[in-house]
Amino acid sequence: MTSKSFCCYLGKTTLATTLAFAMLTPAISSAQQPYRIQTRWTIGGEGGWDYLTVDANAHRLYVTHGTRLEVLDTNSGKVVGSITGVKGLHGIALDETGKYGYLSDGAANAVIVFDRSSLQTLASIPAGTNPDGIAYEPVTKTVWAFNGRSHDVSVIDTAQRKVIATIALPGKPEFPAADGKGTVFVNIEDKNEIVRLDAAAKTITATWPLSDCDSPSGLAMDTAGRRLFSVCDGKKMAVTDADTGKNLANPAIGDSPDAAAYDAKHKLAFSSNGDGTLTIVDASGTSYPVLQNLDTQRGARTMAFDSATGRIYLVTAELGARPAATAQTPHPRPAAVPGSFTVLIAGRE
Repeated sequence: MTSKSFCCYLGKTTLATTLAFAMLTPAISSAQQPYRIQTRWTIGGEGGWDYLTVDANAHRLYVTHGTRLEVLDTNSGKVVGSITGVKGLHGIALDETGKYGYLSDGAANAVIVFDRSSLQTLASIPAGTNPDGIAYEPVTKTVWAFNGRSHDVSVIDTAQRKVIATIALPGKPEFPAADGKGTVFVNIEDKNEIVRLDAAAKTITATWPLSDCDSPSGLAMDTAGRRLFSVCDGKKMAVTDADTGKNLANPAIGDSPDAAAYDAKHKLAFSSNGDGTLTIVDASGTSYPVLQNLDTQRGARTMAFDSATGRIYLVTAELGARPAATAQTPHPRPAAVPGSFTVLIAGRE
C-alpha cells in the first residue's frame, strides 16, 4: 500500500469505522517505516565474495568469501565457524531438513556438500563448468547448480549425491529461484531472458524475454503471489508473472545490482546495488513505487533476507583503485582492501 494522507471527520463516522481505521493505521505505518543501517560486523580476511544465505531457524548467516565459507551467528555477529579447503565459492543452498548445505565451488567445477551442525565437508560432486547460482528444490529433493561457462544446469540427487541430469540452457545462467512446488526459474544474463524448468521432468517449459531489463542477475520470488523480481543493469527491476511470463512492471533501482530479495510479510522487493544503495520497492499493489533508496556502502551488491527478523544482510569491503581494462577483462573490479570485509545489517526499529 502506498503512503497516503488520510482525513477523517469523526463527527460523521460510526464508532465501528473509527475503530477499524485505528487498527489499520499502525499496520500501514509499520509497513512503510524506513530502513536504516543498524550495525556493521567486521569479519576481516582477504579476497572477494559472492552470495550469502540466511538460515532463519538456526540464526545463522552463511557468507561465501573467496576460498572459504564464513558462518555467523545472526544474534551476535560472531563467526561461529568456517569451511575451508575450497577453490572459489559462489552460492549456498540449504535443504528443508536443516541437516545439509550445498556450495557451488566455481573454480573447482564442483558442488560441495556439508553438514550444517558440524560444518564438516561430506562430499564433492563434479558439476559443469563454473557452477555459480545454486538452489535446493524440495519436491524432488534435488540441488540445481547453474554453470556459468558451460551454459547448463547440473541436477543433483541429494540422496545419491551425484548428478542425475544436465540440462542445456539458452545462454549464461545467473541466479535461480525455486517456488517450492516443483518449478525452478533462472535468469539468463546474456540473453535478457528468464527460463522456467520442471524439476520432475528435468526440462525447460518456458523461455520468456525480460522487458526493459539488461543483463539480469539477482532473482527473488513471491511464491504466494506468483511473481518474479529480476534485478538488471540500467537501473531497472523486472517484475514478471511466474505463470505466464507477462511483464508487470519495471521499477527504478540503483546502479550495478547483483541480488534481489522479497519480504512476503510486508510485500516488499529489494535490490542491493553496487553503487552503495539498497532499493526498497512496494510490491503490495500494481504500481510498484520505490519507497526508499537506503545508502549502504560501495560494492554492497549481494544480500540475504532474514524472514524471522525482517533484516537485510549485505556484504562489502573497502575497495582500492580499479585496475586498467584489458581485452581479457574489459570491466575489471577494484580489489578489496585486506582486513576490511564487513557485513552491514539493514532493518527497521
